[in-house]
Amino acid sequence: MKYKFVVFTMALSLFLFSCATKESSTEAENDEWPELDAFHMTMAEAFHPLKDSGNVEPAIRLMGQLADDAEMWAAAPLPEKVNSAEMKEKIGKLHADLRALSDEVNDGADEDQIGTTLFTIHDQFHEIMEAWHKGGDNHEHEHQEKL
Repeated sequence: MKYKFVVFTMALSLFLFSCATKESSTEAENDEWPELDAFHMTMAEAFHPLKDSGNVEPAIRLMGQLADDAEMWAAAPLPEKVNSAEMKEKIGKLHADLRALSDEVNDGADEDQIGTTLFTIHDQFHEIMEAWHKGGDNHEHEHQEKL
């Protein structure tokens, strides 16, 4: 009898561990969006010097990469939890706006205009990120003041 109890307990433990591992693996997959993460890293490098000290130079230097990252993001399949026409439209607009700003930067746009436009684009990005995180993200940003 003791042997059956031990075998049953081990089998039950293995089963529960297996189910828990699969569930957490699926949850982890649902919380990944590599294109958003890649874009976010470039956006942070470009935007935060502008926001924190008015330094537009990193934005100018990284504008082509930001536009390229947005293009890759727009072409990638969306994760299940945000797979909607509205999200595709938001990412497509973000890409189009960044491509236009990149062209303006290449044409020698005024730094104040670059900064103002990048604040607007950054706000668009945060709308997407907030939808992804369903408002639960603690990524602190306040952008009340524009250049």
